[in-house]
Amino acid sequence: MQASQPSDSLHDWMRFGWDVGRSSASTAATGITAADVVSLHRQQVQIDGTVDASAIYLHAVRVGGATHDAFFVTTTYGKTLAIDADSGTVLWRYTPPGYDSWAGTYRITTATPVADPDRQYIYAAGPDGYVRKLDVRDGHAVWSTAITRLPRREKIASPLNWFRGRVIATTGGYIGDRPPYQGHVAILDAASGALLHVWNSLCSDRRELMDPASCRASDSAIWGRAGAVVDSTTGDIFVATGNGPWNGRDNWGDATLELAPDATRILGNYTPANTDELDRTDADLGSTSPVLLGGGLVAQGGKDGKIRLLRWAQMSGTAPHKGGELQVVSTPSGTDLFTAPAVLHTGTSTWMFAADNGGTAAWVLQGGRLRPRWHNRHGGTSPVVAGGLLYVYDPHGGLRVYDPESGRGLVVLVCGPGPWNSPIVADGRIALPEGNANRHATSGVLDIWRLK
Repeated sequence: MQASQPSDSLHDWMRFGWDVGRSSASTAATGITAADVVSLHRQQVQIDGTVDASAIYLHAVRVGGATHDAFFVTTTYGKTLAIDADSGTVLWRYTPPGYDSWAGTYRITTATPVADPDRQYIYAAGPDGYVRKLDVRDGHAVWSTAITRLPRREKIASPLNWFRGRVIATTGGYIGDRPPYQGHVAILDAASGALLHVWNSLCSDRRELMDPASCRASDSAIWGRAGAVVDSTTGDIFVATGNGPWNGRDNWGDATLELAPDATRILGNYTPANTDELDRTDADLGSTSPVLLGGGLVAQGGKDGKIRLLRWAQMSGTAPHKGGELQVVSTPSGTDLFTAPAVLHTGTSTWMFAADNGGTAAWVLQGGRLRPRWHNRHGGTSPVVAGGLLYVYDPHGGLRVYDPESGRGLVVLVCGPGPWNSPIVADGRIALPEGNANRHATSGVLDIWRLK
């Protein structure tokens, strides 16, 4: 199975989800095939932090005065590391100011960094609520900008995104939903670090970085694994929110939303008919991010074990849209969906792959409906399609590799457990962090598989 869309780069993997739309389907050759995936050898790189997220990768960049293929990761306590993809050597590390004050505590980030298309800078988040621009050559911070006024309550959980000179970040809350906090979208100028715009999912009539206690409502986290999903044609931003009040005016808990590229206004919105029940039962719609399927269709999962197919033209405008789903299907095992589905466009079909704690499944989009193709009982984190193969990390340990069209298992690559981690595949290598952020460890492992 081969993707039909061309890639911007034959080597780099510059963000979570491969592209700005978070398709998680690489269109580039990886150097790993179904025939040789069983021959991969693993190196375990010990690092001074747990990476409960994904790596990114830049091919042949200048680091420390020499040319390296390099992986970049951010640990749960905000250290960002550059790691040589051939040797596993740590080339540099950036430690944010104040690290010692929160290391080992509940204050974490599970955000994946994003690379600038010029390949000279990456952007990373920290538990102190800052986004930083780091120089690829040596890891020094070019700028740092706060995107929350209360980092003890507002967490940067989702991966950063970059589009047309702007960094896009989202915020949520910590486990237990301790108020006050509000999910919001922050737009930063990539060159200067200036905070250009903020869209708040609660008190959305206030276009500012709020003191969370100053809003009459709390929660509505934007914490889905894909974070802000960008339509690469229009630049519009799609996000989903977690449990919180919804009134279709200025409170948008448990909603899927389309925002203008500068996040200054709502272009479309959706919430299920039982939005009050979702809020009451903590069944976040936004436990996963919107999935752009193409053809004007959007898929939205949730904690209630459902994936809703939406014809987005019916959800356009600022008027509230409650219900009106085109189709509702079960998640792979009927349990909460916390992961980011992958979308693969081939020459004739659009495929969607999803995994939850109890299974993995594939659908094909036909006639405006999701048609099931295969499923199994192997749980997984966010699936990745690369080089014609489907990679799904089992949160209990092991990286499963499938033939995506049939679901036939090819190999299980041995590795340890982790709840949010997912792999990237490029230049004959797979990189996958291990470890659980909620164990509050200050050490961890990055697995790198290579062909010999």
